[in-house]
Amino acid sequence: MLNKFLIQVVDNVVGRLGSEIVGLLYKKKDVNEFNIAKKLKLTINQTRNILYKLSDAGLISFNRKKDKKKGWYTYFWTLDVKTSLKYLKKILLKNLESTRNQLKSRDTKRFYVCDYCNIEISEENALLNNFTCTECGEIYELQDNTKLVKDLKNIIDKTEKEIEFIDLEIVKIDVVDVRKLERDMKKEKAEKKLARAIARKKSAKLKAKLNGTVVKKPTKKKVKKKVKKKVVKKKVKKKVVKKKSLLKRLIGKK
Repeated sequence: MLNKFLIQVVDNVVGRLGSEIVGLLYKKKDVNEFNIAKKLKLTINQTRNILYKLSDAGLISFNRKKDKKKGWYTYFWTLDVKTSLKYLKKILLKNLESTRNQLKSRDTKRFYVCDYCNIEISEENALLNNFTCTECGEIYELQDNTKLVKDLKNIIDKTEKEIEFIDLEIVKIDVVDVRKLERDMKKEKAEKKLARAIARKKSAKLKAKLNGTVVKKPTKKKVKKKVKKKVVKKKVKKKVVKKKSLLKRLIGKK
């Protein structure tokens, strides 16, 4: 459905070749204008005229690169889906307002028709001419608006759904854009942080060089495990008292 809408909006601007141009640019970026001309089977000038119209409407954007050898510029084109949808939404809103006014007129007013001339006029004009056709003299017949009213209501319902779909697609594009912006900001922040770290490192090296010292890289200290020493118990020699010497001491005391 999105592809259909994009073709519709391109056709509205350039009048033709909408499907071919959308087919060449949709979901692509920086498409070479010479490739576009080749696919469309047009001259480069004819192709540029079509692309310039779309660019003026804001539906496509371009980058250009200069050929260093030949000196001329080559244009590379990208379809802006969001802007294209907004452009189409304006057209649909205008058509919706017109259809609603037409429905209101058919609901509140009566119209008359000459079946012979196939001419329709308002009740006021029919009254001025005595309900007689000024072209053929036939009597005007009251127009039955039942079918037309039903058709207008269907058109309004369809247009409202199309506008709702476009709004939803625009929201989806906005969400993708926000996420991309967040990623870019995160990446930029990381790059700045890295750049500051490198700058500090260079500054420290420069200061060390001026001061005649060398900045050593910080090294992790190795933690030595404490080894428990085994306690060795000393053997105690027991004194042996001889029985004879003890007996002598006892006799001497007597």
